[in-house]
Amino acid sequence: MSTATRRQQIPIEELARLPSFAFVTPSHAGDKIAFYWDTTGRFELYLLDLRTRETTQLTDGQAPKGLRAGLTWTRDDAAIIFAKDQDGDEQNNLFLLEREGGTIRQLTDDPRTQDLAGQVHPDNGRMAVMSNRAGQMNVFTLDTETREWVQLTDFKAPAFAGKWSKDGQWLAFGTNESANLKNQDGYLARHDGGETKKVFSVRDGSGDRLGDWHPDGRRIAVGSDASGVNRPGILDLETGEVRWLGKEGSDEYAAEFSKDGRWLLAIRNEDASLKPILYRVETGEARELALPPGLAAGGGFVLDDTKLLIQHTAADRRPELLLYDLATDTHETVIAADYGAIDPALFVADEYVHYPSFDGQQVPAILYAPHGAREGTEKLPAIVFVHGGPTGQYFRGFDPYAQFLVASGFVVLEPNVRGSTGYGVTWRDCNIKDWGGGDLEDVAAGAAFLKSLPYVDPERIGVFGGSYGGFMSFIAVVKKPDLFKVGVPWIGITDLHKLYEEDMEHFRYYFRQQMGDPVEDYALWRDRSAIEHADKLKAKLLILHGTNDPRCPITQARIFRDKIVALGKREGTDPDADFEYHEFADEGHGPSGDIQGKIRTYKLVADFLQRRL
Repeated sequence: MSTATRRQQIPIEELARLPSFAFVTPSHAGDKIAFYWDTTGRFELYLLDLRTRETTQLTDGQAPKGLRAGLTWTRDDAAIIFAKDQDGDEQNNLFLLEREGGTIRQLTDDPRTQDLAGQVHPDNGRMAVMSNRAGQMNVFTLDTETREWVQLTDFKAPAFAGKWSKDGQWLAFGTNESANLKNQDGYLARHDGGETKKVFSVRDGSGDRLGDWHPDGRRIAVGSDASGVNRPGILDLETGEVRWLGKEGSDEYAAEFSKDGRWLLAIRNEDASLKPILYRVETGEARELALPPGLAAGGGFVLDDTKLLIQHTAADRRPELLLYDLATDTHETVIAADYGAIDPALFVADEYVHYPSFDGQQVPAILYAPHGAREGTEKLPAIVFVHGGPTGQYFRGFDPYAQFLVASGFVVLEPNVRGSTGYGVTWRDCNIKDWGGGDLEDVAAGAAFLKSLPYVDPERIGVFGGSYGGFMSFIAVVKKPDLFKVGVPWIGITDLHKLYEEDMEHFRYYFRQQMGDPVEDYALWRDRSAIEHADKLKAKLLILHGTNDPRCPITQARIFRDKIVALGKREGTDPDADFEYHEFADEGHGPSGDIQGKIRTYKLVADFLQRRL
């Protein structure tokens, strides 16, 4: 089968239009769920009654076009509060939608701030909000009727809200007061802002967080990576004692307690896959669920603790929402995977692999190859596809970008390079103050691994990625100029100091945690800025960026474009041109689920790679 034939198997527009659901959020009564769904061609807010299975569309154009923040229910389940920005700028305002009647009220209206909805207080009159209206991201309450703000926290590090205690006296949150920027501790804030107190800290430098409150109001779920992996546990607030749970050597995260207090739901992250685990609160006994192979994330207890919501997917199966019966260990489908006119058999399964890097470390990765590639004689082009973060991860679930690249005739490698989550603290932290160092060597080793495959053309290797993956795509083609034939930096980073100058304060904090101080580590920051090495560029580039991006501002793309033009590189689509450049005025940090944005990106990337690689 030729590459050209493979390109026709899955129409790119059809793939981009396949509907997706997101932010599935159960009501407090547990009989309904609210979620975003784009069956109409754009995301709208929907309500599904879990007893009757009746589905109702709640918005008609008022929901966010792209999804960057979740939603929350009022305590009486009469309304849903959601965040919405303007064309991806992430300057979110909050909106309250009445479930009956569909009336929508705007609760906040400040184009300068990022407001994120937290949980509504048990009195149903105010809600927790994370906002940078005072500079750094801190925790506030907002009265949903009077719109009165009360600031609960005032920390130099970002503070992120958790859940309210059952009596409404305390709000759990996380922040850091240590000089060690890796440190995170669990705190409580009094509902009126009169007091904050640290209640959970395992050791300095560890990530220690509070989760869901047990119904008894005395215990709270916690998580800590002090052991080298993230472990869930249950903290007794009166004694300070923690009962630790989890599997040795695996990252695991506490999710929520059942309403009767018998179970704690946790999510285990192991070998690029997720699965829900139930722990008996009184004994710590673990219970695994009878689910089909694939990626499964728990969505919470519903219907009086008799059922669990499970979002389930696999590399070649699109996501679906399951309702898992805890009494019978059976499940039924609530939201089925939609394939439109595409035959699901056209999607390819993945292969979980490891390959050696420069220092002998084994890099875990997910490999995709077109149908028949391994048995055929044709040498195919290949892509190293780098994820964002870097504290992110590729999972063995359905990845539309990987599937569209494979359908276009490319072999795709998705490496979880050093810096990735899911493999313990050491792997996650070993590229701190080393972006573009060991992680770049992992990417280069990924290219070498692809070249070793008998069905890959070693002369046609490209690198592609967004956000941190865009940073890596830029730095790879200038620091490894002879390795990659093409690069596709999407919403990438080229000048670390310029990025720091323009970012919001909570993004700056994360960046200092990752790469040190802009002054003290000046030489490092310049060395790891692709713009400093632009004169070494040999690969053909496709540069993609949204003009409203607050995380990796458009300046990052523009200054690199100007630099390479000054160096004599030529923009254009003809074979002799050096790069192609596209800005999107209606987009921020990627399309984030916007169908038209996805179609545009798919087409540009596919067209470029087919011509250049």
